[in-house]
Parts: sequence; C-alpha cells; structure tokens
Amino acid sequence: MTTTTTGTVTSADGTEIGYHEVGRGPGLVILHGAMQAGHSQIELAQALADAFTCYLPDRRGRGRSGPAGPGYGLRREIEDLEALLDATGAAYVAGVSSGAIITLRTLLERPDVRKAVVFEPPLFEEADAFPSDCLPRLDRELAAGRTAAALVTGMKAARLGPPIFNALPRPLLELLTGLMLRSQKETGDEPSFGRLAPTLRQDLELAARAAGDLELYRPIQAEVLLLGGTRSPAYLRTALAGLERVLPRARHVLMDGLDHSATSNAAQRGRPERVAAEIRRFLHNA
Repeated sequence: MTTTTTGTVTSADGTEIGYHEVGRGPGLVILHGAMQAGHSQIELAQALADAFTCYLPDRRGRGRSGPAGPGYGLRREIEDLEALLDATGAAYVAGVSSGAIITLRTLLERPDVRKAVVFEPPLFEEADAFPSDCLPRLDRELAAGRTAAALVTGMKAARLGPPIFNALPRPLLELLTGLMLRSQKETGDEPSFGRLAPTLRQDLELAARAAGDLELYRPIQAEVLLLGGTRSPAYLRTALAGLERVLPRARHVLMDGLDHSATSNAAQRGRPERVAAEIRRFLHNA
C-alpha cells in the first residue's frame, strides 16, 4: 500500500483546506465532486502514485477542511484550488463532476496549469435548463432533518439516478434512500452520505451558477482531456461534446461501459484503474 500523508493550506479568505498526498513525481491535484471528500478518489491516486504526486483536497465543508462559510460560491472554490496549486507547484489538475466545473473556471485564470482532466462536469448549455427551484426545496428538507428527501431532490436535479429512478413514486424513493443511509457506515476518511448531505447544496449551487453558454471556456489554453463514460446520463455526454467544440486543445474520450461513478473507489462502484490508465496516457503524452 502506498503511503498517504496529510497537509493543509490556507485559502484567500482564511479557510483551512485539508488534503491527502500520495505518490511521487509531477504534482496532480484531484478535485472531487458532489457527495464526496478527497478520500473518495484515493484508489485513483494510488493507481497513479508511481508516476505522480497526487493531492486530494477535501473541498470546504468536508473532511479536514473548514466550513463553506457565508460567502460561499464558485469564487471561493477557485481560491481553494489556487491555494493548493500555489503551495504544491502542481501543474496538472483532474476535476470530477462539480470539481470539473471548478477546474474549468480555474483554467481561465491559471495559465500555469499545463494539462487538465475534466470528468463529466454537470454543465447545462442553456442558462435556464438547471432546475433552480430545487434549491429552496433542498434547503427546507435539510433544515427539517429530512436527509433522505434532500438526497432524492438532489439526485433528481442532477439527473444522476438510474432510468427506474424517475419511474418510482417519490415516497418510495425516500424510503429506499433512508434505508441506504441507515445501513451505511463511515470508514476511515470516507464520510457517510448522511454526513455529506448538507454539502449537496453547494454542488447544486455551482451547477446552477455555471449553466449557460460554453463559449466562456474558449480562451482556455491548457491541454484538456474530456473524460466520460458511455453509461452516464446523456446531458453529461452532451456537455463534454460541447466543450470539445470550444476548447482549442481538447481530446475527448468516452470509456465504454462506465458511468458517473468511474473515478470513485471500488466500494462506490468506481473503476479507478481504467480511469488512471486514461489519465496516465494523457499526462505522459508530450
């Protein structure tokens, strides 16, 4: 087992951002998505550890990092990533889902990031396509302690459930989600979904704020690997295809048979070894 260490950096607003570090070689920041923490991609990092020093931050509000804070927004997330880039000198970033949105926005400001992997950002090309009315409902459910209901609301907004998800009545979905929450146990640095549920608001807010014309990303000069799975929701594949049209130095790869959980640890239905192979090929390609 590759040795993992931990560290912290201080973001622009004074918030401490904790991270895991594993491996040796050029620096690669792996930025997790919704309902995750840094450790959620530790197996991906371990698969790359022989060639890269991987840094896996806990985004604010999670794990070893400080709270989201009253001024939370996309700017804070960019500042957190920049603090880690400055402290480590990493020239590579891999962003997962909402972490990929943060990565894309950071690339607009950081020409020193030479290569980036963008895995299935939840980008809606039409500004009004994201169901922003889900946010008040999510807030009410979380405030009332109805965690299962909040998770169902989030899954429906992000369109990440299996096809049968939308066919089932909501009370049954909430019942099944509640059973899942009660059966799940935290293991080491991997927080449970119940503990992560309040952070779902942050990720849905990012998706809502980022919806709109993908032309915004045309100035990005970094080499970008647009990575996804053939079994992921159609709108995620559409977002990757749209980014391929506007990014001047992009390569688009769909991994056959994989879905939105592909980068996660195996216990969360991930296939980190397959993802690592694509990342390694991209970063080593001069």
